[in-house]
Amino acid sequence: MRCPNQLFLTNQYFGLALPNTWPYYSTTLKLTTTTRRISKISNSCPPGSGHKCLVVDDREARLGERWMEFQGINNWDGLLDPLDSDLREEILRYGEFIEAAYDCFDFDTSSATYATCRYPKGTMLTHCGLGQSGYKVVKSLHATCNVQMPRWIERIPNLMLPQSSWIGYVAVCDDVDEIARLGRRDIVIAYRGTATCSEWLENLRATLTCVPGDMTPYENNEPMVQSGFLSMYTSKIEGHSSLQDTISEEITSILNTYSNESLSITITGHSLGGALAILTAYDITTKFNNLPMVTVLSFGGPRVGNKRFRCQLDKNGIKVLRIVNSDDPITRVPGFVIDDMASRGDATMARLPSWLEKYMEDTQWVYAEVGKELKLSSKDLISKLNVATCHDLKTYLHLVNNFVRETKEIYKQC
Repeated sequence: MRCPNQLFLTNQYFGLALPNTWPYYSTTLKLTTTTRRISKISNSCPPGSGHKCLVVDDREARLGERWMEFQGINNWDGLLDPLDSDLREEILRYGEFIEAAYDCFDFDTSSATYATCRYPKGTMLTHCGLGQSGYKVVKSLHATCNVQMPRWIERIPNLMLPQSSWIGYVAVCDDVDEIARLGRRDIVIAYRGTATCSEWLENLRATLTCVPGDMTPYENNEPMVQSGFLSMYTSKIEGHSSLQDTISEEITSILNTYSNESLSITITGHSLGGALAILTAYDITTKFNNLPMVTVLSFGGPRVGNKRFRCQLDKNGIKVLRIVNSDDPITRVPGFVIDDMASRGDATMARLPSWLEKYMEDTQWVYAEVGKELKLSSKDLISKLNVATCHDLKTYLHLVNNFVRETKEIYKQC
């Protein structure tokens, strides 16, 4: 008989601690992605030279020239429907960094190293199959849960409730050829999804709360975000800085080190990690001046904040691409949305009196969608749908690779 914690944590890629059903679908959803490597090596140099020549194909040349488009400088206009093949490769590439975050996490609740990273920074990506990615990990990231545990939970035997858990990493592209291929030096911040019961309980704190003063650039702006996500981002305990402080220190170091180079910051995550990615982008663009381009790629992420939060994201110049499976209910929680109902054709909600809409927006349950949405569907590809399979990161990567055509842009009226 497994302990309750083991029942929650068996599968690594669901991101919301759901039961383990992936083995039943792994053969159906086996990834068939083509090899995405920096360059091709051939022996086409002059005979007798003794050297291998670097051959860069047209796609790689295009990437270096168009990287800002793929990072969302034009809000991905014209790239999503149909999905641009180069952008598809980039989305899948960043998805692999999230997979690495899952692979590095110790899910074994009986282990003394439970909820930590299984590998040292120097070999982390190599152990996860990304040793040739051209990136190196420069910082491990931890998130702290500050939720008050219900008393009944303490009575469950063998239940592990770590306050602080390893949740991701910061990696910097340091390979000369890869920098040339990408057209800039890229910094990646990658977050896994929910993996501990403590994090699951934080997910349930779904009411909105005002962001703290150091994250609010203007007085009386009152952006609000989900309470549990904010807690995990800002809380700290003895021995572990807050995720917020760690990110701030690392961004400062990176900007000082590479101040004279063309940079990009790409923050990516799945499920809870997608929410933390948006919070991270919001925070660093509020605190730092003259940042390079900041892009968020969120896979199956839940809602994060209210309309004022969304408007501030836009003012900060953050580009957000949310990859959403229309059959995944996690992308439709928490709370509810009213300010984009008209664009969805919901006549009843669109006719709400302005005073009532304003009143509802001031409650702790009205959220707003953010950014641009790449909308996929698993109905045509998966015969037996359930919440776990629809939300699984592997499902998302499979759907991106086999693109189901449908996109939607969130209409913003700030």
